[in-house]
Amino acid sequence: MRLILRWILNAIALMLIPGILSGIQVESYTAALFGAVLLGFVNAIIRPVLILITLPITLLTLGLFTLVINALMFWSVSGIVQGFVVQGFWTAFWGALIYSILTGLVSLALGEKD
Repeated sequence: MRLILRWILNAIALMLIPGILSGIQVESYTAALFGAVLLGFVNAIIRPVLILITLPITLLTLGLFTLVINALMFWSVSGIVQGFVVQGFWTAFWGALIYSILTGLVSLALGEKD
């Protein structure tokens, strides 16, 4: 039950981003739900692998390259999910940052620890 609630709240967070940042579109609730699931999967499975592969550059940039990885993952998910559109890297960068903040607030509200 908690997983479904988190999924729905993350989808709502994804739907809030176009109101904050132009250049991102979420056309339907279904697109937001699929986007939230795919972003969760990418963050859980692919992100750790990418961080490990890019560890030297991440260390060299004092961790700031992780923001680039997050932006690229956010942008790539928009290429897979129909109805979720991100127009360019910098839009993806700021969208990923806002999404991270919103999902962090969801975790905080649900009392979950990372």
